[in-house]
Amino acid sequence: MSVKKITMIGLPMDLGQTRRGVDMGPSAIRYAGVVERLERLNIEVDDLGDIAIGRPKLVHNPNSNLKNLKLVAEANALLAHRVDEIIESGSFPLVLGGDHSIAIGTLAGTAKHYENLGVIWYDAHGDLNTEETSPSGNIHGMPLAVSLGLGHEDLVNLHAYTPKIKPENVVIIGARSLDEGERQLIREKGIKVFTMHEIDRLGMTKVMEEAIRYLKDRTDGVHLSLDLDGLDPSDAPGVGTPVIGGISYRESHLAMEMLAEAGIITSAEFVEVNPILDERNKTATVAVALMGSLFGEKLL
Repeated sequence: MSVKKITMIGLPMDLGQTRRGVDMGPSAIRYAGVVERLERLNIEVDDLGDIAIGRPKLVHNPNSNLKNLKLVAEANALLAHRVDEIIESGSFPLVLGGDHSIAIGTLAGTAKHYENLGVIWYDAHGDLNTEETSPSGNIHGMPLAVSLGLGHEDLVNLHAYTPKIKPENVVIIGARSLDEGERQLIREKGIKVFTMHEIDRLGMTKVMEEAIRYLKDRTDGVHLSLDLDGLDPSDAPGVGTPVIGGISYRESHLAMEMLAEAGIITSAEFVEVNPILDERNKTATVAVALMGSLFGEKLL
């Protein structure tokens, strides 16, 4: 699949967690030259700008320990509607975050267009917590669970259907920080996970070959949800929840290059770039370089 047109949209939201600054992620990625990079690949890029959510007053819901539940649900509903429209128009949706809770909206807008949407979750974390298992109440640790139909009804039923995806169509790559409830859910649902142990042991080439083969046979489209904390903090320091011992910059390029060659990715999001915690916009620059590889950029 060769992408001819990308429609880009940002959701500058930091409400899914407590470290401020990730709402500036879309701006940092644009500043790092994402539009110019993709246009050099002869791709038409339509940047819709950011969904305006303002600076809402943070509200504690007495009936839930989920932080900013109503605000997160409302912002994701807006994103789901826009992503839905982008796919309807025949364009490739590229979403810029924002914290990883925005994946709730991206997947809600995407999955209705596919019978069996696959998901590559490139992340240090499983994001499979629910209200019952979350140690923090931060919704950015829940979007994959929500998309599987597990969690608070205001999130699960977004865009008027649930579940968005099936557990057998999910591949997590780069996991190295999982809560006990997430580990149980992975075992219970049979979710395919390549932890850092597998990446170290097998090598990224083998991991990506297996992931691509696994998804190609069972899906009619694949969404890439790439959290920059999937990379090692030495390569991507500007993230809210860094975990040492992560995927390297070069391994990540290889992964994106192999996805480009396989031609299976039909939508994507890049999330958790926090310029406040960054070093001279290094993490946003890495995100843009990985997007280049994902969309077919080659050295020769």
